[in-house]
Amino acid sequence: MTRFVTKLALIGAVGALVAVPGTASAQVVQPVDEKSGPVSFANVASAKVDGGGSVITETQRSPLSPGQSKLSADRTTVPKDSGEKGAFGGHYELSLGRFSAQAQSAFPAGVASRDHNVVAALQATTVPTAVAETNYALLDNARGGAKPLDNTVLVLQGAKTSVDCSATNRTSASSVASKVWIRAAGDVLSPVTVPAGNAGLQVKGVKLGPAVDVAGTSKDTTTSDLTLTKVTAFDQLIRQDGWRDGGVTVAAGWRVDVVTHVRDANNKDLRDVRVAIVLGGVSCSLPKGFAAKAAGAASGDTTAVDQPAAPMKVPAGVFPPPAEQSSSRIPLGLGLLGGGALFAAVAMLLYRRRGSVRRR
Repeated sequence: MTRFVTKLALIGAVGALVAVPGTASAQVVQPVDEKSGPVSFANVASAKVDGGGSVITETQRSPLSPGQSKLSADRTTVPKDSGEKGAFGGHYELSLGRFSAQAQSAFPAGVASRDHNVVAALQATTVPTAVAETNYALLDNARGGAKPLDNTVLVLQGAKTSVDCSATNRTSASSVASKVWIRAAGDVLSPVTVPAGNAGLQVKGVKLGPAVDVAGTSKDTTTSDLTLTKVTAFDQLIRQDGWRDGGVTVAAGWRVDVVTHVRDANNKDLRDVRVAIVLGGVSCSLPKGFAAKAAGAASGDTTAVDQPAAPMKVPAGVFPPPAEQSSSRIPLGLGLLGGGALFAAVAMLLYRRRGSVRRR
């Protein structure tokens, strides 16, 4: 009797594990195809250091049935831990809008604390949409300022990026911001003209040091060239392997490219350090021949649908510098590996129990 109860408990545990993903499949609406159907992605921030590592925050993916996936408000900075800090180079930090008190703010006076809104949605019409909006601040903590604002070198206030794939011949992508500040001449954080259309903005002589440690660096002589542009193509995003495109794809985001000219105290050039950052990277894709369903919420409104029972996301990815990287890049399959190990352990235990019964 004891062996029978133990076996039932084990089988029940396996059954529970198998049943977890089935919750979402009980939807009345026919799910879209996970690999080739309409899909959208939304990411609050990602960065890559040439010759170093990269950090990609949790990317939201639209559900397979109408609904939305939204980034947790708990993500307020990049990096958020020592692993991300090492991959980002150790000096840079991104504030994503929220701060506890004005003295802890990385933003100019008058910019209020706020939570980001990062959503990937599948509308009731099966049209994929995505939006990412917040205030962004880029800090160089190697400056050693007394408060966060002293280390801020770039601010985007009211930044909003969005995409809408209503049809294969009717897509839209937008990247806007209400104000931009850059720390340039005189080491003063000053407002600059927000780039219009697809035109970019380049500022040279920004008081921004290298993202990584470089022996002999002088803060007085080292400067950076900073370029701010709008993402207009999928390949301009910094993304995980699970972030895919489709037959028709549009993308949006704000891209920051930094080239730091590292010099020593004698103004001798040591090396250049390049960093690419994408703020509010979003995309949506459709398969060829896609036709939206006739009814449902307006395709451009990412808040018009209910939150799904199981929001989807691509886990955050941290790529250490090449010398530290292992053969595993991003733990996308960690849950599958864990599930497989559990199944194998249960099967082995059942097999051994069965064998002991036969021997008796």
